[in-house]
Order: sequence, then structure tokens, then C-alpha cells
Amino acid sequence: MNNTLSAFEQALRSHDDLIKRRDLAIWIGAEPTFTDRRSEAPEWLCNALGPTKERYARRMLAETLHLTPGGVVLRTLGRQYSREDLPRWSLGLYRRRDGQPVWSGPPDPLTTDSALASSTDRLEDFWERLAQRLGARGWPALLLTVETFPHLRVVFRRDTLPLLANPERDARLARLSLHSQPIPLQGPRDELAEQGVFLVGIGRFPLEPGDDETTAPGVELPACPDTGLFLSLLEAISEAANAAELPSLILAGFPPPVDAAVAWATLTPDPAVVEANMAPVLDTATFLQETRACFTAAAAAGLSPYRLHYNGQITDSGGGGQITLGGPAPDRSPFLAHPHLLPALIAYFNRHPALSFYFAGDFIGSSSQAPRADERTADLFEELTLALALLGRQHNPTPDMLWQTLSPFLADPAGNPHRAEINIEKLWNPYLPGRGQLGLVEFRAFRMPPTPERLTALATLLRAIVAMLIQSWEPPRLIDWGRELHDRFALPFYLRTDLWEVLDELARAGLGLSQPLIAELLDEHYYLMGEAAFGDCQLTMRRALEFWPLLGDALSQEHGHSRLVDASTARLEISLRAQPGAARDALNEWRLTLNGYRLPMRREDELDGETWLCGVRYRRFKPWTGLHPGLEAQGPLQLVLSHPRHPDALRVTLHEWRPQGGGYDGLPHKFEEAAARRAERFVTEYLDAKPIEPPLEAPPEAITPYTFDLRWL
Repeated sequence: MNNTLSAFEQALRSHDDLIKRRDLAIWIGAEPTFTDRRSEAPEWLCNALGPTKERYARRMLAETLHLTPGGVVLRTLGRQYSREDLPRWSLGLYRRRDGQPVWSGPPDPLTTDSALASSTDRLEDFWERLAQRLGARGWPALLLTVETFPHLRVVFRRDTLPLLANPERDARLARLSLHSQPIPLQGPRDELAEQGVFLVGIGRFPLEPGDDETTAPGVELPACPDTGLFLSLLEAISEAANAAELPSLILAGFPPPVDAAVAWATLTPDPAVVEANMAPVLDTATFLQETRACFTAAAAAGLSPYRLHYNGQITDSGGGGQITLGGPAPDRSPFLAHPHLLPALIAYFNRHPALSFYFAGDFIGSSSQAPRADERTADLFEELTLALALLGRQHNPTPDMLWQTLSPFLADPAGNPHRAEINIEKLWNPYLPGRGQLGLVEFRAFRMPPTPERLTALATLLRAIVAMLIQSWEPPRLIDWGRELHDRFALPFYLRTDLWEVLDELARAGLGLSQPLIAELLDEHYYLMGEAAFGDCQLTMRRALEFWPLLGDALSQEHGHSRLVDASTARLEISLRAQPGAARDALNEWRLTLNGYRLPMRREDELDGETWLCGVRYRRFKPWTGLHPGLEAQGPLQLVLSHPRHPDALRVTLHEWRPQGGGYDGLPHKFEEAAARRAERFVTEYLDAKPIEPPLEAPPEAITPYTFDLRWL
């Protein structure tokens, strides 16, 4: 093995070998998201579109092209959502996987500072030369001028059939630009291409939306049915553009065809972020390489995978970090080649909530962007149990049967199939034109990781689980967690314990992750809020998970850029452990109070000792609109730790904001500054005497098996 590889990279190579020896093709893709963490403009907090987002994406794409030369920039048709008049922009990089260049023509203006102006004669020269280059390939071509933009057009076929019966009267040849009209409900269609006729438009395209003054030469591409035609068309366009001496050229139009020989990655706008839709790769070592290039390009453009908040809290970019698994082609997807895999995967995630919550962002639960299949109603859970049982009785269910059986359960409460923890809308979906039957399964319940290594470790974990489930089939078993799902598994301690169970199962199946990968997965900097030692006892405070409710009717918010939730409730995990190497006092003799109330601590035994812990829920702030309008903010929180045989005590106060009051001087610039602000809010004091007053007893309704809810007091 290459000695220059890091331990982490060696771990990936070793795990790739485990998968390869099992003759499994499990390709990996991802959708990392990046934000301008220094901006508080709506486009970087909640909106999908805005005045600067596309410029940032262009910088990022230019850097990506520099890091992975040989590709071509394509400004294709993006997604269009309800209440949006036109499709969103989409900037992409199209390249061959064997490293051979796909483009030798003039660069896209986003990658060059060369003069953009070119005369109309030069554009018309390019138009004529393109027809000649197509004809030289045996593709009869016809030159047209039309009133609609782009005004110069070339229509051709790649066979010997007549172009069209009556081109002078065929209105389709004068169709509007694809980018200037809404996408039909049935999806974008190129009716001419479906008949073997391909229309290429040539004109001067605006460099900025709505700016007709600053333009560059451009081509609007047709919908090509296969990569062979598309690559040949690109070659003809580059030859003609070079011969016409165009300084730059924009390639726009329909998205390109994709197969296992090419890689197609795009940058698109999403609420608060630029989303990078990475091209899938065949192993984790390649995935790490591509992910590092993506993160490097984002940083060069001034974008980040995280945000630093005023009070020092660190969160992800706000757009999540989805991971996709599939195969080199739809019919070779592991989920279709092994029909038992998807039911087994749904059941496995049900049995291991750590896979849903340990790596999740701040907004989780039934109303989130990625609810679990068992977070909906009780009767729907019963139907899911029946659906899995019925699938298990079929020897070899078809892709249609698989999708029709499971898709009703993999959706949010409003029925949106895109918002599901395990998203199968691109598996074998007949209702999603063009991209619904790709054999893909997307895992959406991940916050955006801060590093390429963390994202790659997550992808490796998922890939290992899929490989294990392929080769160790058993009838899917579901657990009805009930209230325990959001009570016990809101606490990092239980999520970490559950994740270790997953890691142990992988090890027993011969697919265990090595230490560098496990270390990435179990890094708990995201959760830790503060620690304090007193006597032989260690008190630790961690962020726990909270399940924010959606405000109003879920359906009424389906058409917005982002949805309104009540985020005013927070949850903490408070834990006590004996200090390593210390003479241990019995932990059950320690007394811990919160704002004067006795905390109902719960004992959990571990291999290296015992832990006493409790979850705490409280209202961080009073929102302008939300639940419980009569409930005020409940900070700061004050913990007092004491022991019968110690005359003194420890007091820990958690402030939501600056303890001394007043505002911060802007957002933190660096991690160190954010850490200093968090430390400032976690105040420890050693008291000469412990409190004399007996602790208050909380009402029963404030206590669940795992949590103390301060909001009841």
C-alpha cells in the first residue's frame, strides 16, 4: 500500500477491498451544501434564490473546473417549484470518467477574463460552420433564422431520414428558449428530439439574469438521447467555435444524458445554500477525492459547510448533507438487483434510531425535511408492518412492485415523497419524468458535515450496512418505539450506544470499520457544551435533540422556500461520571438540582463504569409566533452539584446569551472566537457552602423516563 496515504485513506482502501471481494457494485453520491456564513441576507438564511447566490456558484464551478480539468461547463435547466415563475438556474460540469477531455472549444465566460464581445458576423460565421461540421459527420443540417431568441438555429438528424416534412411551417422550430418559460407539469420535453430531430439555438446569452447589456455567445442544446450523440455534438460545436475564433461560449439548454462512462455534477440553489450534486463514484477512496475537491472549491468561492452563530453555537450550513447509493446503471442498482434489500434497510433504520438522529441537524422529527417511516401515525406504522410482511412473501418482487408498495410510507405527513429519511423518489418512480427511474436511494437525515472526511465516513457506514444487508437476509422486524423514540433517543448517550451496536454488527459480518473511520463518526464536538469537575465527579453538558413542531397546517407551507417551525424549545443532556483514576464516591449519593428542582437522574452501566444522566427541556426564547404564547423564556439555567460528605458545592450556569448582557460585535469570524463565546456562557463557580434548602420536587407531568421538562414548572 502507498506509504504516503494517511491512516484514514488506508482505512477507506481496506474497506473498498472488502466490498470488492464480495463482488458488490454500490456506487456513492452526495449533495453537500454550502452557505455564506458571514451573510444574514434572506438568500443565505431561508430563501432559495437571491442576488448573489449564482455568482458564488459560478466562482465555485470555475475552481472545480480548475481542480478537475477536461470537463465542460453546462448551464442547463434547473428545478422549478410551486410559486416560482421560471426554472431555477443550474450550473454543471460534464466530464468523462476515463480522464479524456470532452471539450476543446472556447471556455465558458465564468472561467475566463477574456473579452466577451464578438461581432454578429463572427456569431453568424459560427452558425454556418456548425452546420458544416454536422454535415461532415453525415448529419444533414438546415440553417434557420427565427424571431424568437435565440435567433440563429441549426436543425439536424443523425440518420438519412428527411429532416421534417414541412420545416417552413413547423412552429416547433421557432419554439421559445427553454430558459424563458415554465417547466410543464409533466416535466421538460423536447418533442423534436423524441422524433430524432435536434434543434440547436445560437445567440448572445446574458451573463447575469435580467441583464441584456452584458452578453456572450451561447448555444442552447437539445435533449440528446445518449452520450454518444451528445459527445459528438460537443465536438462539432467546439470545432466550429474555434474556427470562428469565438473568445468564449456559453452552453445552455436541456440537461445532458448520463451513463457510467461520464460524470455529471451540478450546483443549484436551495434555501439558504448552494447545493452541490456530486456525480456518483464506485468506491469510497474516489468519493473522498471528489469530496475534497468540492470542499476546496467551495472554500475558494467564499462558501462554508457550517455557520457560526452570535452566541458561538456551531450548526451546519442549513441545507443538510444527503448521501445517495445506487449502481453504475439503473438495472444494476443494488436495491433492484437484490429486492429484499430495501425492506431490510427500512427495518434496520427502524431498529437503530442512531442512524436517523446521531448525525442529524437541528430540525428533526415528523415535520422535518427527513422524517422516519415510523414517525407518522400509529395506524400507518401498522400498515408499514403489513407491507413489509407481504413483500417478504414474494420470491422476487419487480421494481414496480417494490416502489408501489413502499413509496406511500416513505414520505412526510403531507405526502411529499421528497421529504423522507429514506427517499426513493428516484428509485423506480413512473411519475417523475426523466429522473424517477435511476435505481437510487437517497439518505436525507444528515446534517452537512464540516469536513470531507466526515462526509466520507458517513458514506462508508451506509455502504457497509447495505453490503451487510445484501448478504445476511432475514425477515424485516420493526420495533414500535412509541414515545421512547423521541424521549430516550433524543439524548446523545443512547444514540452513541446504539451506534456502537451497529458498528459491532458490521464487525461480526466481516464489514467492520477501522479506528480512523470510527473516530470520525464518534467525534462529539457538535454536542459538547461544557464540562466541570468537582471532587471525584465529572459533570458534562451536551446538546440533545429537540423535535420542533411545524406551525399551522403542514399543507399550507408546502409551497414556500422554507417552512415555519417553533424552534424555541431546546434539550440538554446532563451526565455525571466518576473521574478516571479517582477514588469513586457512589454516584447515586451526588445530588444535582436544576433551578432548585431535583433532577431525576437515571443510571446506565458501561464497561468502564457507570453514568448517571437526565435530559432537560426548556424554552430558550419566546418566539414572535409559536406554541404556548403565555410561556416566557426560561434561561439562564442553574445547576448545583453537591454531596452529603462535601461541605462545598459546584454551581454551573448556562446562559443563552452574554452573561453580562448586551449584544455581540457581529458573528464570530473563526472557530476559536465561537468557542470563546460558548465558554463564556458556561459559567462554573465553586461555592463554600452547599444549599441548605431541600430541593423542590417537580410535578409528575414534568418527568418522563428520560427527560425533565422545565416548561411544566
